[in-house]
Amino acid sequence: MNNEKIFITGTGIISALGNSIEETFEALLKNQINVGKIDSFDCDINKPVFKAMTTSNLTSSMMRTKELADIAFLQAIDQAKINDSDNPISEKLKIGICCGTTVASQLNDIEFYKKFRMGIVKSYDPVKHFIAGNLSEALLLEHNYSGPGFNVVNACSSGTDSIGVAMAWIKNRVCDIVIAGGADELNRVPMAGFNSLGILSDSICKPFDKNRDGLNLGEGAGFLVLEKESTAKARKAEILAECCSYSTTADSYHLTAPRPDGKGLEYAIKKALLNANLNIEDINFINAHGTATKNNDFVEGYVFKKMFPKNIKVFSTKGYTGHTLGAAGAIDAVLTVLSLKKQWIPMNAGFSREDPEIGFSPVKKSTSLKAKYALSTSLAFGGVNSAVIFRRI
Repeated sequence: MNNEKIFITGTGIISALGNSIEETFEALLKNQINVGKIDSFDCDINKPVFKAMTTSNLTSSMMRTKELADIAFLQAIDQAKINDSDNPISEKLKIGICCGTTVASQLNDIEFYKKFRMGIVKSYDPVKHFIAGNLSEALLLEHNYSGPGFNVVNACSSGTDSIGVAMAWIKNRVCDIVIAGGADELNRVPMAGFNSLGILSDSICKPFDKNRDGLNLGEGAGFLVLEKESTAKARKAEILAECCSYSTTADSYHLTAPRPDGKGLEYAIKKALLNANLNIEDINFINAHGTATKNNDFVEGYVFKKMFPKNIKVFSTKGYTGHTLGAAGAIDAVLTVLSLKKQWIPMNAGFSREDPEIGFSPVKKSTSLKAKYALSTSLAFGGVNSAVIFRRI
């Protein structure tokens, strides 16, 4: 077991907030809400969505999820100088890739299968796209890394869980460096599925608000470069933050709803704190899952109120990005590291009235702060509760 610290040396992001870390931070400073309607595929469900602020480098020749992943992935490795020709030490390192997703490789080709059943398939390009849509495998081949590749498909905690896998690889000497994150595109299947559950809002979502009535789907990607301390120092890499610990639990209460008493989430947070050798009072702010659904926000709010000091600062970024499914935890992680570095957190977009059933309010305005440790939480279908803790360097 490698007991070295694990540092973050690169981050990348694309979402409805922008195409880069810089654009994202500028949009958050302006409290910018870029919500719109579905226009990337035919859909009878007329609900607001958060479409990624894409540029002309997205083409129809590749799966959209892979293209979104490419943008954030390249930002992260560029910042970390992984492929820097002036720093050839990277060529000698074991570098792995772990990606969280829900849509990629499994839900993109509904039209192909429909035509296949009808016997009118003229091109098997969708099958090629399916194979190429294995995010981690495709990225490994493209960048010629020698480490393992692994996709985490664990619903809405996938992005956070990919960070947990990356930490395990480094601690167990499988890799020196892991690029971990998540990517997902807006897609007809999740749109129809969440709509059938009755949890898509007709308006812009309102995380933790008394009048919250559901989520907005979004799309995007987020990636972080994690590496062991000795490697980061040998490469003279800029260290953005420390990835202190990760924990996950499964409460097995319900297929799509969290356990009402929040015991699964509470245990995941306690375990993450224990793994990091921290106390509850050490956490300065929480980037919550905060989907704006009745059940999720009630459980998270209940747990935060129960566990943390009254003045703990909590916010959800879903009011800026929408719920990006397999990318959500990774995007949250990138934004958490950004907040630690900037010593600033955004307001909880959409919140105006406290829910008396929770008795808890997130931050109502953007706030400067002195923060050393931050917690990011993710909840997922199947009763999954994941937590990751970061430290400012």
